[in-house]
Amino acid sequence: MASSSSSSSSSSTWSFLITLICIFLFMGLSFAGDPFKFFNFEVSYIDASPLGVSQQVIAINGKFPGPTMNVTTNDNVVVNVRNKLDEELLLHWSGVQQKRSTWQDGLPGTNCPIPPKWNWTYQFQVKDQIGSFFYFPSLHFQRASGGFGGITINNREEIPIPFDFPYDDITIMIGDWYTRNHTSLRSTLLAGKDLGKPDGVLINGKGPYRYNDTIVPDGIDYETITVHPGKTYRIRVSNVGISTSLNFRIQNHNLLLAEAEGSYTVQQNYTSLDIHVGQSYSFLVSMDQNASSDYYIVASARFVNQSQWQRVTGVGILKYTNSKGKAHGPLPEPPQDEFDKTFSMNQARSIRWNVTASGARPNPQGSFRYGSINVTEIYVVQNMPPQMVDGKRRTTLNGISFVNPKTPIRLADQYKLKGVYKLDFPTAPLTGPPKMETSIINGTYRGFMEVILQNNDTKMHTYHMSGYAFFVVGMDFGMWSNNSRGTYNKWDGIARTTTQVFPGAWTAILVSLDNVGVWNLRTENLDSWFLGQETYIRVVNSEPTNKTELPMPDNALFCGQLGKLQKPQDISYATSMRGNESKFSFMMMVLVSAIFVVFQ
Repeated sequence: MASSSSSSSSSSTWSFLITLICIFLFMGLSFAGDPFKFFNFEVSYIDASPLGVSQQVIAINGKFPGPTMNVTTNDNVVVNVRNKLDEELLLHWSGVQQKRSTWQDGLPGTNCPIPPKWNWTYQFQVKDQIGSFFYFPSLHFQRASGGFGGITINNREEIPIPFDFPYDDITIMIGDWYTRNHTSLRSTLLAGKDLGKPDGVLINGKGPYRYNDTIVPDGIDYETITVHPGKTYRIRVSNVGISTSLNFRIQNHNLLLAEAEGSYTVQQNYTSLDIHVGQSYSFLVSMDQNASSDYYIVASARFVNQSQWQRVTGVGILKYTNSKGKAHGPLPEPPQDEFDKTFSMNQARSIRWNVTASGARPNPQGSFRYGSINVTEIYVVQNMPPQMVDGKRRTTLNGISFVNPKTPIRLADQYKLKGVYKLDFPTAPLTGPPKMETSIINGTYRGFMEVILQNNDTKMHTYHMSGYAFFVVGMDFGMWSNNSRGTYNKWDGIARTTTQVFPGAWTAILVSLDNVGVWNLRTENLDSWFLGQETYIRVVNSEPTNKTELPMPDNALFCGQLGKLQKPQDISYATSMRGNESKFSFMMMVLVSAIFVVFQ
């Protein structure tokens, strides 16, 4: 009888499973076009000692840095996030354009934060994108404690890449680092003080190799990347730090630049490249040396007194499988131009768009002739060194220090709330004393905007725009004027999401406002961003349609003036629900759960 009961139970379970699979396959027919990729992120604190001092860092799934998200053009990406921090959390997918999907951008202007101990699921499509990007926590200065990781968007198989397929793909996260955690650094800024010099530079979350016994203490864990001789690797490098521009180089190896934040570049060899905060590049590196020893991988601070900043240098090891010994001797030299930024600017100007290569689509990148489009709106956006605003040390753009509203801008629009923000961001710097306001740019849907970023600070800045790739058409020292347009590159200026603006200089960008939503324009320097150096661009289609913006997701969180609408059970099941796609995601979860039960 026991055997018969067991057989009957097994038969019943298998019948249920087969039925479930049939339902799942039927559901899947509706989504045969673009695949789904699923990720589970548990965000928590762990103890680590990257510079030899024990400290609390933010990990993803227990790892610091977090895992690299490997997806393909047009994939639907579903990320279930479990917030195990003791404070609110948002994850931002820097460089992912979130086409039609501003709700998923993970910034306080578009999303209410995920409370501690809560789940929330992001769901977005990497539509018509390829390239190298990264994600990070966007609230409360948390990026200074980690929580970041790489995003790789691969070409579809039918779209050719403009180089031979590399042997392997390597992701490297570089960035300045403090041995104080983000809460301590945050308190320093709120007290009106500078953060001071960083304690070091990390490479993939690890401290420097002990290349010098005096400078580097014993016992530091360092990054080692093992490679095969004679092979070519695609190495993707992102500066995920706080405020330090870094020069990246690999001893005795050329860096053949191939891509910058989603655009294939004209391929050029560099012995080293300046990578500013928030920027990402990918290089093709041939392992063509004799492997008489290992080789240094170096990320060192730029535009500083090298003798005083020796400890602020990241050093890893490139190790051939047939290496005959350890790396030794001095590090490869950085550019020798502490006070002259001309070399670095000329290097930035040399990065050009590969107009004949296919990007995410089969047509050449250069088929979009940005230089022949009439500009419809112009903004000259000027920063200044930190200054006192309403009794607080703040940073500004055009004389306005941005205040994030308690109700996100996009949510306020959805519910037609008044007084949450002002559509009055000035087209040029204001005269008079600076002020603290929630002032944003009123962008015109399908307009073509020119933005001149004028850096009147004494330090390097990088600026990022969510929702778009913009064209970097010019940069120079001094004040921008109308005559500066005569120097613009209107043919092969690189399309990217983050650009450098040198101190006492300007950078001009052009952007096609074809993506409806509320999009962040900010400095990537984390300290200046935290103190107010940002705004948003609001782009609205006067004839709302799902073709230009997807509906508010069913699992949207509520806060601020709409906080009373939020119920705990609204997110008790961390499934992102957006039309029929939610059913597909749900069926996937149910199917996996059923298979797990059957085989227990």
